[in-house]
Amino acid sequence: MPVPVISVTDLYHPPEDPGDNFDILLPFGYDRVDLRAVILDASIEKRESVSEGVRGYPGPREPGLIPVAQLNAVFGTRVPCAVAPLARMRSPEDAMLDVPRFQQQGPELLLETLRASDEPVQIMSFGSARPIAVALNRDPDLMREKVARVHLSAGSTSLDYLEWNVYLDPVAMRRLVESDLPLALYPCATERDCYSYGPHNTLWWFEDLAWIEDMHPALRRYLTYGLGACDRIDFLRALDEDAPQGIKDRVYRRRHAVWETAAWITVAGAALVRHADGRAEIVGAEEVRDGDVVVPNEQVPCRVASHESGLYTFELMPDGPSRTTVFRRADPFDYEDALREALPRLYRSFVPEAWAGSTTGPVRDRPPTRYAGPMTAAPVTATAD
Repeated sequence: MPVPVISVTDLYHPPEDPGDNFDILLPFGYDRVDLRAVILDASIEKRESVSEGVRGYPGPREPGLIPVAQLNAVFGTRVPCAVAPLARMRSPEDAMLDVPRFQQQGPELLLETLRASDEPVQIMSFGSARPIAVALNRDPDLMREKVARVHLSAGSTSLDYLEWNVYLDPVAMRRLVESDLPLALYPCATERDCYSYGPHNTLWWFEDLAWIEDMHPALRRYLTYGLGACDRIDFLRALDEDAPQGIKDRVYRRRHAVWETAAWITVAGAALVRHADGRAEIVGAEEVRDGDVVVPNEQVPCRVASHESGLYTFELMPDGPSRTTVFRRADPFDYEDALREALPRLYRSFVPEAWAGSTTGPVRDRPPTRYAGPMTAAPVTATAD
């Protein structure tokens, strides 16, 4: 059965980090995931205000309502979406009940989704963790009862580097790490930065995205719209029309950083394997066959400790159970090599059978709508999640 999931993501449009627009496609398309809600973990923090070590972004920071609406249209789904508080928590106990009502809808949707579920739900955190911490402060008993595990994609492998998601809300990060909720940790950065490789951080790279051309047309258009930072307002009709070749070429040539795949493989109960014929693929863990070599994408027990900066440290506990685990891979470069083949294969397998276009009548019978192209204020270079 598909695993029930709530995704808490710092997804924007135009994108701040285009990786979020890329990654949110997986839970919509993958039949091993039952996506129950998307909570938009937006923030008023500006990257240019961050201390040395984290690169800045100019331009608008609008919560990603448009990408979620596009994916609901393509897949014929009704995944609800809401915006969470934009400012930092003021204390570990802050329930943020005084923020504007629009910003309270995020933690409220998270709690409503848990109440409506007959089984515990996995929560994915790809941002500041603020919506989860606020929900915990509002209804701790419900969170303890209905949260199967929080998959926290944030932090560094040491206290030497202040990772971006931690910087966004150190209080929220400490509240979550110090809670009694089960945690799976996916550090985004090493002790150096968020672009280095190590056994416990999740970063890997695509050298280009040319393989997007072979995806289902609507999904290809979704990705070129988002990764191309398109500013056309008819965002559903944009799914009917291919972008000009120049825009596609620019998107396809970009070097693309990925941080979230490890968490999605874990929560889906999947495995990254190399088959006997050498092909790399993401399959269900129960589908691993004799002759397959599993490329490690593990969660191992650990003891975690929070720090006043919002960062955490962890100590492996190979012989003992723990409510907290941490990501581990064997060879980061072998892991990357396998995913460069396996993830495109998975994305190309997504076929939204409900999609019939956003308008009535064949697209060819309608004059083409102008594709506005990328917004100059929103760069698409990769950065930390």
